[in-house]
Amino acid sequence: MREMEGCRKSLCSWWKTASSSTRLLGFMLPLMVVSVMVVLLGSNSSNWIFDSGFYPWAWGSVYPPRAPFSQGFVPPPADGGIDAFQWRQTVVGGGGEREEALVVDYNLHRAAAPPLSIEVSAAEPPVAKKKDDLINATNKSNDSRVLPLSPGINRRFSNLQILEAKMQQSRTAIRDARKENVIRDSDYVPSGPIYWNPSAFHRSYLEMEKNFKVFVYEEGEHPIFHNGPCGSIYSMEGNFIYKLEISKFRTRDPEKAHVFFLPFSVTSIVHFIFDKNSRDHWLPMKQTVSDYVELVAAKYPYWNRSLGSDHFMLSCHDWGPELSKSLPELFNNSIRALCNANTTEGFKPSKDVSIPEINLPGGRTNGLIGGPSPSRRPVLVFFAGGLHGPIRPALLEHWENSKDKDVQIHQYLPKNVSYSALMRKSKYCVCPSGYEVASPRMVEALYTGCVPVLVKDHYVPPFSDVLNWKSFAVEIPVGDIPNLRNILLGISTRQYIRMQRRGVTVRRHFEVNLIPKRYDVFHMILHSIWLRRLNVRLHGVEDL
Repeated sequence: MREMEGCRKSLCSWWKTASSSTRLLGFMLPLMVVSVMVVLLGSNSSNWIFDSGFYPWAWGSVYPPRAPFSQGFVPPPADGGIDAFQWRQTVVGGGGEREEALVVDYNLHRAAAPPLSIEVSAAEPPVAKKKDDLINATNKSNDSRVLPLSPGINRRFSNLQILEAKMQQSRTAIRDARKENVIRDSDYVPSGPIYWNPSAFHRSYLEMEKNFKVFVYEEGEHPIFHNGPCGSIYSMEGNFIYKLEISKFRTRDPEKAHVFFLPFSVTSIVHFIFDKNSRDHWLPMKQTVSDYVELVAAKYPYWNRSLGSDHFMLSCHDWGPELSKSLPELFNNSIRALCNANTTEGFKPSKDVSIPEINLPGGRTNGLIGGPSPSRRPVLVFFAGGLHGPIRPALLEHWENSKDKDVQIHQYLPKNVSYSALMRKSKYCVCPSGYEVASPRMVEALYTGCVPVLVKDHYVPPFSDVLNWKSFAVEIPVGDIPNLRNILLGISTRQYIRMQRRGVTVRRHFEVNLIPKRYDVFHMILHSIWLRRLNVRLHGVEDL
């Protein structure tokens, strides 16, 4: 007590004799110490919505823990340039049989570490707050200058930063889709097991319709550029180019674009430039592609800004993957929409898009769509086709001369037998790879109500980031070809009918319409590209 009393007297004596500035310092010092302690102790807590371990495509607690992943970072150019491609997430590990690879590599329903998982940085404020800041501060002239909530500080946001902030809102909406009620849609509401996650797909599709913009480079002339076939197995090249150029998704302002389309047709390049007598027939074709990319890269800043990661090409020709090697950035960074989606040839489901190969003999689907009910299909399994590649010879060797009348496997059809008519009489239609993995038979089967039987190695089926192919198709390893009939007979009638009806439902996503309709093949291709763009973050957005 005496010591405390002595301290009190000393403190009072010092307070009376000290100057006013010294007294102020003595008053403020304890407050400063307390403030520093609060900041240090409170830094471990966070009010942010997101953390770096969250993946919006990993929907719900029903999915198993995430597999290991790696984040590859490509730094900005050494010359000090900005807005270089920042990173992608890629899956590592996995392996095993193709059936397991389908799940690990790109099937989002399992979402162990889905290639399309939308990464969110750890120290990023809630998107809603960002949006409010932008909306409250943006004036009526659409000027990109904004006034932050903190008074006295002026800040300018670039068009890219505003675009990325809006994309973050879309990521959040997709992530939260499972918490919402079913969204009303006058045309179609995705549901059922044919989708890995119907609500997330529906929300993502609506976000695409509302926000997605594509800039089509206008450089280049017919017949190589802004042109393509519309009436063959390569029909998706011409159909997509023509429809995109008149689509509402096209923007003439590159500053508003999420992705940039390189409008060359690989089929046209092969048709007009390929010289079979040339010593190096690849060189002039690859030079055409590289010259075009270099042209737009010199004229516009967007290719160099992202090193091509927000650009895409589309090809249904077998040589599309090879011509994409014309530039390393095109092959490694850009989104490649390919029919020939072969993982052994460099196809990466995390950034590339598998599109269907559709044969349109007259450029239309007239007479191609529709078929009888399951009860009016007496043939168990059907195939007719030439000896292309390593799989078909094994199929024909085991089943071409089968004594079972319900197995119709032919290299050449008998006279007066219609290919499409026999397909409509069949329950299952075999869709084997030829020299390349893609085949129009998958879509032909869906068009006619025949359940596709996929006999392929290293193939990524179209739209498999959204569609659960195992719910409406049968997958048979190449080694099980001798057991084909027993495998199909082992599927119960009830399960077959379910698969057949699901195939009829999913058919809308593969239909080619003269005027594109919602959820058709044109919009599904765009949606797959939209998903890949959601998974790309460009350098500079962290400054928002």
